[in-house]
Amino acid sequence: MRHGFSVDVEDWYHVENLSSVISRSTWDSCESRVERNIEQLLELFEQKQTKVTCFVLGDIARRHPQVVKRIATAGHEIANHGEDHRLVYDLSPEEFRASVSDLRKLLKDLSGSPVTGYRAPCFTIVKRSWWALDILAETGHTYDASVFPFARTRYGVAKAALTPHRIQLENGREIFELPPSVLQLAGKAIPIAGGGYFRLYPYAFTRWAIRRLQASGRTYFFYMHPWEIDPDQPRVSGIGAKASFQHLLNLRRMKHRVERLLTDFTFTTYSNLLAEIPAT
Repeated sequence: MRHGFSVDVEDWYHVENLSSVISRSTWDSCESRVERNIEQLLELFEQKQTKVTCFVLGDIARRHPQVVKRIATAGHEIANHGEDHRLVYDLSPEEFRASVSDLRKLLKDLSGSPVTGYRAPCFTIVKRSWWALDILAETGHTYDASVFPFARTRYGVAKAALTPHRIQLENGREIFELPPSVLQLAGKAIPIAGGGYFRLYPYAFTRWAIRRLQASGRTYFFYMHPWEIDPDQPRVSGIGAKASFQHLLNLRRMKHRVERLLTDFTFTTYSNLLAEIPAT
């Protein structure tokens, strides 16, 4: 059974947990580490003969176009992650439209391939920003991977569908939703999609949870960021104990865990899975 593997291509200073002390106006002065981290991941994917989907942030595509070209040349899918990591519900519909349509064109030009997928920064397509799905469909995106079926303060939609599905939109169009993976356990939703959750849980628990999904015929959708395999990234003070814990937790173990994940399960791109998954 094949599952979906994705990388949100952004640098360490783009992270929302650091935004209170690293403003967008200072990004030019921050050390960029994304290229070296992407190279490590690409080497790992090549070793494991795995193709993945890379949701590329616009700020990365404009500062480091060679990163986008390198990913595409290696045969991985390029998808849209928005312009500058602003949360969707902090944008007007007009700002959102300009962001995703302009970046989609740039990514297509850099990669030489169609760009059909989108993921919102911090999964911030929620009930109050549901209008974004209409705009995605209007601008040529055929699937979204932003609706997290697990409600948190910043993101998530409680009781959203757990499996890939087709959403009929108010504008008469439709879009496929490929939600991050959540496991129902003892009546509770347990997020197991990757990122900080993957670093928090023991690897054995994640492996067990994926096998539970497989046993029920469900596809697993995983995500991570390049900075998560970079334990030597700059440290930032003043963000609070909770945010610091979430950002730095188990960075030294992450690359090894990803390697184990790619050994234990078979992954492919999100676009490839669209042709395999019966979406209702």
